[in-house]
Amino acid sequence: MRTQELSLIGFGAIGRSVYQRMQGHAGVRITHIVVSQAKVAALQSELGVGVTVTHQVPTDTPLVLECAGHSALTGHVLPALRRGIECAVLSIGALSDPGLPEQLQEAAVQGGTQLHLLAGAMGGIDALSAARLAGLDSVTYIGRKPPSGWRGSVAEQRVNLDALTEPTVILEATAREAARLYPKNANVAATLSLAGLGLDLTLVRLIADPTVTDNIHEIEAKGAFGEMHVRMRGKPLAENPKTSALTVLSALRFLHNRTASLTL
Repeated sequence: MRTQELSLIGFGAIGRSVYQRMQGHAGVRITHIVVSQAKVAALQSELGVGVTVTHQVPTDTPLVLECAGHSALTGHVLPALRRGIECAVLSIGALSDPGLPEQLQEAAVQGGTQLHLLAGAMGGIDALSAARLAGLDSVTYIGRKPPSGWRGSVAEQRVNLDALTEPTVILEATAREAARLYPKNANVAATLSLAGLGLDLTLVRLIADPTVTDNIHEIEAKGAFGEMHVRMRGKPLAENPKTSALTVLSALRFLHNRTASLTL
């Protein structure tokens, strides 16, 4: 079995979890971790000599996994693609920025490489993408989280999260608007839109619900293929309640499939 070496961009809750869970993996080795220059020395001291901490993607890395947030796509992923480095990203919500999807695709073409958009917290992406080939009529995403999952977002300006006693809609808009306003919470909506009808035709409803403790994602889609309704009740990542634990698992699946003899 060949060994897949890669650089990891970001070391927040997601990046740290990916790094820890990949330790000892027979086929994958994280050689570099990319963080801001101000954090390099402290993180290198924490992690020791087993990995190199840097503030730039190495020019000779064969693969990049982005776990850092939207700014990493323009600051690191775009230049890496242009240099021919294969990249996988979790910050799909960033693709709501006008022109960024086209820039990323053009950079991948220029570098003769590939950009992988990981499914993250939502299942059914493969079915939705397949259904698109026959034509889709409508795609709606409904995201439901406990009030704590919306802290630190613009939802705090719209409702009193501490006082909610019943499910409350905090946004009804297109996927583009949802990803722009809730970049840390609405990556799922952006992912669905890219697999289906696009950012401006995918409808999104976000709900703060004090009656639930988990993150709940729903897809409703109709088209030539028939109808589809997917509901997922995901556990939040312990280190960050705004993020689904499945987001980390999605990245782990991608890395596992890089070297596995059988992939699904």
